Amino acid sequence: MSAGANEAHGNGESGAAEAARRARRASRQLAMLSDQQRNDALLLAAERLEESEGQIVAANAEDLRAAEPLVRAGTMSQAMLARLHISEKSVADMAERVRSVARLPDPLRRKLNQTELDSGLVLTKETCPLGVVAVVFESRPDVVPQVASLALKSGNAILLKGGREAAHTNEALIGVWIETLRESGMSADAAQLLHSRADVAELLELDRDVDLLIPRGGRDFVEIISRQSRIPVLGHGEGICHVYVHSAADFEKAERIVLDAKLDYPAACNAAETLLVDAAIAPRFLPRMVENLRAAGVEVRGCERTRAIVPSGVDAATERDWATEYGDLILSVKVVDGLDHAIAHIHQYGSGHTEAIITGDTGAAERFLNEVDAAGVYHNASTRFADGYRYGLGAEVGISNGKLHARGPMGLEGLTTYKYKLRGSGQTVGDYKSGRKFTHRPL
Repeated sequence: MSAGANEAHGNGESGAAEAARRARRASRQLAMLSDQQRNDALLLAAERLEESEGQIVAANAEDLRAAEPLVRAGTMSQAMLARLHISEKSVADMAERVRSVARLPDPLRRKLNQTELDSGLVLTKETCPLGVVAVVFESRPDVVPQVASLALKSGNAILLKGGREAAHTNEALIGVWIETLRESGMSADAAQLLHSRADVAELLELDRDVDLLIPRGGRDFVEIISRQSRIPVLGHGEGICHVYVHSAADFEKAERIVLDAKLDYPAACNAAETLLVDAAIAPRFLPRMVENLRAAGVEVRGCERTRAIVPSGVDAATERDWATEYGDLILSVKVVDGLDHAIAHIHQYGSGHTEAIITGDTGAAERFLNEVDAAGVYHNASTRFADGYRYGLGAEVGISNGKLHARGPMGLEGLTTYKYKLRGSGQTVGDYKSGRKFTHRPL
């Protein structure tokens, strides 16, 4: 348990409430740091992660051992187990992502616009941190350094609550981060780990000290948090992602993209869950595509038209399949009658995450990109590109399917807001009631 958490529980107050108050104080200190100070701390954190590789992997092995009976009992999915696993390469990737965040431009104190209201009266709109951000997440311990690095770069304090299945790994990672903060002369309260369900219940009431809450998990988990929270919530939504193979698709290109979108990391929210195939090419495309999927260990569930084209090795898809995020080696397949039918299916069953069209017809591609309502719409590319690191954001706090504040992979920009700074020379509003005029001149 982190030092902040120990002290919070030791004084008889709620752990979450005290942690949030400490985080609020730390956030005000972080907001005053220079970009160089924040970057130096991030580079140090990357080094410390690499130096602690053995400790982190050993802690993860303990979590994996505890998870194995749960998987055998069916109370934990293989997908969740896959998200839980941390290897030596995973730790190296964590460190690289922290360094990539340090390389990004300073998101703070950027002038968004400047207006002269009158001579000697200038209004500036400038970026600033949100303040305190809480992230409640399941299974994936790599969330800790990703979120911590983005928070530090953007001058925000963070409260993290991971699932019990990753308790030892999360403790090891937050311990590295807290020691880095201390070594950098910063408050250890800038990154704190909450531990219990009681902490989460208390957290949801802390709208005075927490500015944004980000739940990362399945749809039911996000909806429960959103309904119960008094804090503004940015939901890390589910990923029911589609790949539509249009009638003008290059078959080889389509096969490569479909296999990547499904197989690269089936447990990820940006993995493809439904393959839509144009009826004009389905008899020629589907037999080989299904054969390749099944050879890779994918369970294929198809509509009646799919099963008529590929009569063996395809299970019947139900209505529920079209609205399911499998997070596993399962893919539903539907034959559609052209672009309009594909878009209609996506709008009915998609989650607004990421959608892709494979086609050589640029007109059809542009229609798809313009008409499909999702955070990410792709032409001839795998849905797996929906990722903060791959987008050049350094890392991501989460992926938002919503449309307010942030959409898609959420990086530094999503962790900042803005304030108006007005610099005057003695003006009063009364001056402008007696005939004085505003200039409202953009600077």
